[in-house]
Amino acid sequence: MRRLLLDTHLLLWALASPTRLPAVARRFLTESEVYVSASSIWEISIKAALGKLHADPGEVRAALAPAGFLELPVTGEHAARVASLPAFHRDPFDRLLVAQALTEPMRLLTTDRTLATYGEIVTVV
Repeated sequence: MRRLLLDTHLLLWALASPTRLPAVARRFLTESEVYVSASSIWEISIKAALGKLHADPGEVRAALAPAGFLELPVTGEHAARVASLPAFHRDPFDRLLVAQALTEPMRLLTTDRTLATYGEIVTVV
């Protein structure tokens, strides 16, 4: 079975508005083992605290298991892998997701076309 790591944007859509997901993304979600990084919960926490996002990180985390998503912790190996990534993308959360996808390995599912420059581990929908 394919292992997928959702980016934060797709995670929020999948939980709050699944019909907004592209059809190909919905298919991937039903055919894969789906993971959500702890860094996505952290990103939601920061953006919510800054008023840039209206989401409760605790509620998002609580919704993972009922949605069939698995939580992926951030490890030291993931964090160290970020240092070896080319600087194609500046967002630290996205760079950590790429490092996690490379380390685990799994495919990162995203809407961010810039992340595709990291290669075949990224699928843009």
